[in-house]
Amino acid sequence: MRPLQTTSLASARRIASNLIQAKPVIQSRAFAAQAQSLGAQSRLSRTARRLASFPGTPVERQQQKQAQQQCGRRTYSSEAASGELMKTCLHDLHVSHGAKMVPFAGFSMPVLYPDQSLTQSHLWTREHASIFDVSHMVQQTFVGPKAGLFLEKTTPCAARSMEIGTCQLSCLMLEETGGVVDDCMISRIGEEQWYVVTNAGRREEDGEFFTDAMVKEGLVAEGEEGGPMAMDGGVMWGLGSGMGMVALQGPEAKDVVSKCMELGEGQGEWKDFFFGRISFAKIDVGEGEGGKVGVLISRGGYTGEDGFEIGMIDPGMGEKVVNTLVKAGEGKVKLAGLGARDSLRLEAGMCLYGHDLDEETTPVEAALSWIIPKDRRSVEYDPKFPGRDRVLGQLKTKAKGGQGVDRRRIGLKVENGPPAREGAMIEQDGKTVGTVTSGMPSPSLGSNIAMGYIEDGLQKSGTEVEVVVRGRKRKATVTKMPFVESKYYRG
Repeated sequence: MRPLQTTSLASARRIASNLIQAKPVIQSRAFAAQAQSLGAQSRLSRTARRLASFPGTPVERQQQKQAQQQCGRRTYSSEAASGELMKTCLHDLHVSHGAKMVPFAGFSMPVLYPDQSLTQSHLWTREHASIFDVSHMVQQTFVGPKAGLFLEKTTPCAARSMEIGTCQLSCLMLEETGGVVDDCMISRIGEEQWYVVTNAGRREEDGEFFTDAMVKEGLVAEGEEGGPMAMDGGVMWGLGSGMGMVALQGPEAKDVVSKCMELGEGQGEWKDFFFGRISFAKIDVGEGEGGKVGVLISRGGYTGEDGFEIGMIDPGMGEKVVNTLVKAGEGKVKLAGLGARDSLRLEAGMCLYGHDLDEETTPVEAALSWIIPKDRRSVEYDPKFPGRDRVLGQLKTKAKGGQGVDRRRIGLKVENGPPAREGAMIEQDGKTVGTVTSGMPSPSLGSNIAMGYIEDGLQKSGTEVEVVVRGRKRKATVTKMPFVESKYYRG
């Protein structure tokens, strides 16, 4: 891919189209060439160029069946526009292990494996470690002298102030309302290089969002291919839709990576690789010096456990990478699917886009104000992030003279019985005061938990409400999240 300062609008639209269709179009050579031409001298940048070159009890079975049915209705029902499901580079591995495959965000994805029930897989992750295929997620890079500025114009992230080798949660936002287009992870991997991971189910919307933003900022020419340079500098938007990505989650994860992986040059030891860090790394798949596969690894994840997300895996090496991690686990690492991933993230109090987050919801309403750095809350900060005027007004509560919000995301502990699922009404004194967006029995707690939105003023922990489940009111109590204590490694 050529730098976007010499790319036409038509080319930018094709880039977005590739993103939407999830074609394997990683521009690794262009990534390396651009990094070299920009003169990036950091150790991470040099590493970037090298990388670029290359079955349970009857009760558990019933719980599993119910959860799978719910997943089919709620979380795992999206299909590709053509009706044909896409496959990740690990699809054959899932099938060979007998995984139950289901449609999710246009992909055929594993929901669970035959050796464990959903509950067993969930608890195994909490006690040992599990590997999740997240290759359906959209991996992309933004490189160039204007890349950080561009990300600050499209997200509330302070991209230019990020330390190289760090990552943070952020979101794409609408200018008019401050609504969340998608949540994302933004990592700074070089002086002028950022790595952004967005949701598979939002690839079309995200592709259009970034393309429209580039047109608005003059980063693409409004002419034919090879049109005039639009800016002095620019941004190269590289897509890695065909690349592999896995999440290794659980208390055994740190021992596994230390046995088969080495961090990038100058990155120190694993004990110094804390939550929120990212590095280029190599994993030894056991084929001599030529068997060391270059990847990106970050410490964190979607379960609340200590763990790692390993991305930019060459699609031809995906199975070898997973098999290497399983072998290094010495019986303590198992494959896990979307079912356990959903219950783990709910216990961790994390949002699932399309259920707990959408374009009608702002970060403040979603209890995600913390993703907006302090300096970006200043009206003097340039540039503005989309929806800043509305969001900054919401940060100040109505009680203190601000705009505030009418609803807030909260956690709920629900009395025993059928769990409160998405769409269940939250009531107090016979009045509807909110809606459940996610809910299920918690395998770790042995009780029902839920997440949802409730009227502002009722979000205090301990507030008693009721949820309507199958036409019957059940007692519930507002509670702080996460439901299960997070175990992120901070040293």
